[in-house]
Amino acid sequence: MNDGFARLSPCDELLLMPDVKVLVQGINGRAGRSHTRLMRAYGTRIVAGVSRSGGSVDGIPVYNTCAEAVAATAALVSVVMVSPFAVADAVEEAVAAGIKLIVTVAEGMPVADAVRTLKRVKAAGARWIGASTPGLAIPGRLKLGFLPDVALAPGRLGVMSKSGTLSYEICYRLVSRGLGQSLWVGVGGDPVKGTRFCELLPVFAADPNTAALVVIGEIGGSEEEELAVAIRSTPCQKPVFAIVAGRTAREGLMMGHAGALVHGTNGSFESKCAALAAAGARVFARIQDLVDAIASDSQCSR
Repeated sequence: MNDGFARLSPCDELLLMPDVKVLVQGINGRAGRSHTRLMRAYGTRIVAGVSRSGGSVDGIPVYNTCAEAVAATAALVSVVMVSPFAVADAVEEAVAAGIKLIVTVAEGMPVADAVRTLKRVKAAGARWIGASTPGLAIPGRLKLGFLPDVALAPGRLGVMSKSGTLSYEICYRLVSRGLGQSLWVGVGGDPVKGTRFCELLPVFAADPNTAALVVIGEIGGSEEEELAVAIRSTPCQKPVFAIVAGRTAREGLMMGHAGALVHGTNGSFESKCAALAAAGARVFARIQDLVDAIASDSQCSR
């Protein structure tokens, strides 16, 4: 392993490995087949699928269980393409088989299932990206999920985002300015999720390919405030650029995501921006202002 990753857990090192072996649970479903082809075409090393029907998909062997797939291929990562009500059981099966990084894209996972899943994943020392995530990518090398190709390009920006569509727009504009990503992770906007912003900060800090961080947050919850605390305590000399969506949202009104809900000052636009700014991040309210600031910073293009 790279000495620069010494302080990372093995599951977090997987986030920076473009050649890791990947399996797809639910590969025989319509979404599973479609996105497997797209991920594979992008360069992702998909070595197996898991489905009770068995067989193969485009030459990829399909096993009845994760245990069989892992035993045959030594896969360490799973992309879960099943319905929201089947995600918990799929993750349970993956973790039991020794999978260390699990990406679940389905929206609408029941909160009780998410709580149980998070507890199981943490106990196993694994990393869960989701629920309701568009996935993650090491541009030009690896894509897990369905981040749009037009917004992906190899570069030096480490991106972490709650909102999928907002991050697509921002990264597309940055790519249009010649600025790509080293690693892009969508954590999803659910109130209970596998990975939070603060847990990703050490990964970006340790990654020699990341020169600057782009944080795409939104109102609701305490994730941005937690990140602000982590920025102050994590050895990271890289500049942080942030935007928080939901400036004009009314209290008590859910803004698209289950976790994007403000009550009083808790989870508000103002509290998040203030916390991030106090931690040294450059915080913006408009997409174009964010993009212009990143494009004008020499450290971002090194």
